Amino acid sequence: MNVLQGLSRIAHQSLRRNFCSSLVRRSSTYESDGKTSVTILNKEADAGLMINSYSQFGFRLNNDMVVIGPMAIFSRTVLSWNVESHEDINDESLSLFCAIEPKIDVLVVGIGDHTITPTFSKKIIDFMKRYKINVEVLGTEQACSTFNFLNAENRVVAAALIPPMTMRVNEDDLMQKQISISKSFEVSDK
Repeated sequence: MNVLQGLSRIAHQSLRRNFCSSLVRRSSTYESDGKTSVTILNKEADAGLMINSYSQFGFRLNNDMVVIGPMAIFSRTVLSWNVESHEDINDESLSLFCAIEPKIDVLVVGIGDHTITPTFSKKIIDFMKRYKINVEVLGTEQACSTFNFLNAENRVVAAALIPPMTMRVNEDDLMQKQISISKSFEVSDK
């Protein structure tokens, strides 16, 4: 009787192995041409959110989202930041950055195009030091670059940004404007 049970068990295991290996072979034929594929629209998703541009009205992110007014931006999340100007930055407006998990390594504060005074910076630095969070107080242009750089390095970073009141125009901006104007006067041969 034990011999019959042993043979039955061996036959059953052999059948299971053959059935499983045939399933594996069938699935491997599915990997050939004509297979279903998925396209990811945002191929930079691993990099997280980045700031592509800013204006007096707000910010444009790398996922084409536009944020109007001041914003609090994290590696994968963006929120409207309820401040009117740099004068509204206080313990209460910064408390959001102390309450989130995982705890951020660095907070980058962009105060628009206002002059950064030592007393203003010290107020922010002292508050964040209580929560053991490093902070950089910069103009918005430098703050955007700093946030993008730290986020690209996969640091746990956040930024509190206020749009600048005025915009600097450089030679590249002027050149781009001239190119777009000249293209608008071109006549198509079609």
